[in-house]
Amino acid sequence: MQPSISEASAYGRARLSESSSPDVDVQVLLCYVLECSPVKLMTAPEAELTAAQWQRFAELIERREQGEPVAHLTGSRGFWSLDLAVDASTLIPRPDTELLVSLALSKLEPGMWAADLGTGSGAIVLSLAAEKPDVHFVATDLQQAAVRLAQNNARQHQIENVQFLQGAWLSGFRPQAFDLIVSNPPYIEAHDPHLTQGDVRFEPRSALVSGADGLMDIRQIVTQASRHLKPGGWLLVEHGYDQSQRVQQLFHEAGFDAITAHQDFGAQDRAVMGQLSV
Repeated sequence: MQPSISEASAYGRARLSESSSPDVDVQVLLCYVLECSPVKLMTAPEAELTAAQWQRFAELIERREQGEPVAHLTGSRGFWSLDLAVDASTLIPRPDTELLVSLALSKLEPGMWAADLGTGSGAIVLSLAAEKPDVHFVATDLQQAAVRLAQNNARQHQIENVQFLQGAWLSGFRPQAFDLIVSNPPYIEAHDPHLTQGDVRFEPRSALVSGADGLMDIRQIVTQASRHLKPGGWLLVEHGYDQSQRVQQLFHEAGFDAITAHQDFGAQDRAVMGQLSV
């Protein structure tokens, strides 16, 4: 006799007692293995797993117990209105980054040209493109594996108004090419102790670390954006919880006006937005 859903759930919670979200982890992994919705876990707790399902679930619980991110175990993560494929080549999309999507949507108008820098899985640009099919989007990433992943996500969701390119930030684009630029770049200090904790241990350092003070890439983006935005264009950048004042100063020094700071769902400073002087 194989374990029931309720027995498998109890096993998973016991094994993941040190996790920050054992109930959620178990629910996601069990639904993934059973190919069901969370409703089945509640309405049919006595249903038995097959031998193959139990073996697969136990293997995933063991990998999660070792710290491997749930998104890597299932190969997907929900973001904004999309379910996106993810892998170890990019950052795992996080709910706080949806703030950038919300801010960008407030500025995008039909016919505009917008760029997403360091697109990773394509989470930001695909969320925007799905909402704004009449806007032209360009998305760049230095890593070819990330570009392929984002392209696959675009095909999966039949989103056709995004061009994906391999490259470093805005290199290769003509001046004043864009009406809006958005980026969630690396912004963690090289020696930050958080790099040895949680999911980030399994994510590429190149997508996390940005020099001694965490601002090397944001400096480059702000400087380049001042040349590649049209006058009156908008720049939106995600940053670390303690970097808002320094990022606002970088915007100011590069010729941006209407500079505003924005907090994430946890009331932490998370993004700066500014408009290039006309």
